Amino acid sequence: MLRVKTAMAAAALLLAAQWAGVPAAAAGNGFPLRAAADPNVGDGNVNVDLAVRQVTVSPVRAHVGDVIRVEVVIENKAEGMSTTNAEVYANGKRVGRQLFTWGLSQGEDRLYRFTFDWDTHGVAPGEYRIKGEAFVWEDTSKFDNELTVPQPVILVAPGSGFPGGGTTGGSATETDPRFRKSRAGI
Repeated sequence: MLRVKTAMAAAALLLAAQWAGVPAAAAGNGFPLRAAADPNVGDGNVNVDLAVRQVTVSPVRAHVGDVIRVEVVIENKAEGMSTTNAEVYANGKRVGRQLFTWGLSQGEDRLYRFTFDWDTHGVAPGEYRIKGEAFVWEDTSKFDNELTVPQPVILVAPGSGFPGGGTTGGSATETDPRFRKSRAGI
């Protein structure tokens, strides 16, 4: 009976991982993105901690159909290694995703930089809050797995003017206040 329950639990976890978009190969031992299960880490007691340190968006005033560039800096603050997604959201809707493997480098080179191009064709005019995110199930401090730029991106219809008479352009950056800016190269 115990074997049946264990097999059912493993199958349920694998299905949950697949439902969440995790490839079956990444769902080692039935647990999605299990960095602590890496045989190269030792006894499995690994402190996993990714942090989104900086998000930059430009332009912040644009017309529908323009491309908005979003740059995200993610830091591996701890141990372990695995593969996860760096993602960008506009008003809660994912507009960019890049798979990356972290934890391969030792020492100071623990920063990962990503550039996303959000094509706004077909997007409704309005204000959009941009968020960068890197989620890992085993992360020991999930509070720093996302970072939102407080200044919204303003999209207006093609040929329309901007509120207050502004022009296309501008940029906005949000940096985690706990992050040493010298590490980001700024």
